[in-house]
Amino acid sequence: MIAYIEGILTEKNPTSVVIDNKGIGYAVFVSLNTYTKLPAQGAVCKLFTHLQIKEDAHTLYGFAGKEERELFRLLISVSGIGANTAQMLLSSANPSELQSWISSGNVSALQAVKGIGAKTAQRLIIELKDKLIKSGLDVTVSAVSGSNVRNEALSALVSLGFAKPTAEKAVDKILKTFDGEPSIEVLIKEALKML
Repeated sequence: MIAYIEGILTEKNPTSVVIDNKGIGYAVFVSLNTYTKLPAQGAVCKLFTHLQIKEDAHTLYGFAGKEERELFRLLISVSGIGANTAQMLLSSANPSELQSWISSGNVSALQAVKGIGAKTAQRLIIELKDKLIKSGLDVTVSAVSGSNVRNEALSALVSLGFAKPTAEKAVDKILKTFDGEPSIEVLIKEALKML
């Protein structure tokens, strides 16, 4: 098992990166959440990893923190959730938001993620609610970036199918034009005009 990889970030894409470690370039698949936390290309980068071995491929998944990697492992333990679907879930919400959705039984938020239907959302909640508590992962929503209005607007835009980085740029640009904080509805409507 490869626990982590540290080296120079030679390629950086929203879904994958290449890390050069002593002359060997490791292709690592990442979520949008991890992508947004990566340093600039050419800088030293450390990612916690999960190695998936199948008959036809050995695939390395990378995460900015151990908490996200643990959540990925819990997600793929659910029947019907593969690595790609788990990455889609982690790209649609940060780990704290995703844990909150599962622990609070928010089926509609989970269903808003591409590839997650009603039955899969319910299965995620049923199978992972108790595991999240037992694993010791923090199930509270953290305000890592900005206010609740900003986070809720971003969550809504991502659930509408917009890429998180694009939605973040639009929301942040709009927030700069307001004196104070607009309502969620106003923020979403203004962002939709820009996207």
